[in-house]
Amino acid sequence: MTQNTRPPFRADHVGSLLRPQAIHAARAKRAKGEISAEQLKEIEDREIERVIKKQEEVGLKAITDGEFRRSWWHLDFLWGLDGAEKHVMDTGIKFAAVNTRNEGVAVTGKLGLSGPHAMVEHFKFVAAHTRQTPKITIPSPSAIYGRPVATPIDKRAYPDMDEFWQDLGNAYKKAVRSFADAGCRYLQLDEVFIAMLCDPNYCDQMRKRGDDPDKLGPLYGDLINAAMADIPSDMTITMHLCRGNYKSTFMGSGGYEAEAEVLFDRIKVHGYFMEYDTERAGGFEPLRMVPKDRRVVLGLVTTKTGELESKDVIKRRIDEAAKYIDLSQLCLSPQCGFASTEEGNTLTEEQQWAKLQLIVEIAEEVWGSN
Repeated sequence: MTQNTRPPFRADHVGSLLRPQAIHAARAKRAKGEISAEQLKEIEDREIERVIKKQEEVGLKAITDGEFRRSWWHLDFLWGLDGAEKHVMDTGIKFAAVNTRNEGVAVTGKLGLSGPHAMVEHFKFVAAHTRQTPKITIPSPSAIYGRPVATPIDKRAYPDMDEFWQDLGNAYKKAVRSFADAGCRYLQLDEVFIAMLCDPNYCDQMRKRGDDPDKLGPLYGDLINAAMADIPSDMTITMHLCRGNYKSTFMGSGGYEAEAEVLFDRIKVHGYFMEYDTERAGGFEPLRMVPKDRRVVLGLVTTKTGELESKDVIKRRIDEAAKYIDLSQLCLSPQCGFASTEEGNTLTEEQQWAKLQLIVEIAEEVWGSN
């Protein structure tokens, strides 16, 4: 099969990695004021250099910083937008077996981006320390709105929500362009809340707070297109679809069929990371709708447990998916990140690397390259 030289790669990963103990200890000391911000950065730099080398050693071609400088997959980015601030909620978000920490985002002014997003420097550090393809992951625009607990939005700033959506799209357009201007050619949008719209229980929650779930999917899709509106022609934008990942538990269930038209017709990304590690994600049938010029990265290897999957089982699952989409359009990855938040999932670093190594080996056996 023709070698895949442009992302997503045959063996890829979602982005976040388990934080090493050195990062946990340094962040705890920083929170207590025992070390400076510069001292924390020095430790992060050292650990990120180490984890970059480890990704290269297992054979990955897409390299991230493991999101080591973040506490959350989404909030750290959102807090970096003009008009958005950290918000302490009454309670965390309810997952299947646990509630998250009670941090959120509040919109206190006009959303925007007055300069390059601070995370551009995160990307630059990775790019300066790898010969492979540096990849940055950021939350999709829906992350500011889609949690079941409503986001506080100052009505003085936004008496009209149409203006809110327009400003959000423009802020994202500037943010994505700032990554492109820094040399980024592989950016992933982490999209939880379109996938969550496939869950009837979540849709009921959104109705109860006054939203129309039928309108949210197309709206979120248009925001993704707005974010991509000013990218260079050689830049790849993928989206990762997830139903929640916090301490190895989940937030929702439901097959992709419910939002397939939005995902595969309305949204213009170049590829999709789709979780498929359990029946909670439904069957492969919606893949029949994927356009021929796009790739799907099958998330068949779970990050929620440390048990290593069987190669034969994963290969059979790839064969099943290939009944609905050409094998040449498929790639392989974990179903999600290993640490969507700094707490991480309940597996060891050794198990994490074994899973990534497995993915590389399967990709080489199935497609002839990773």
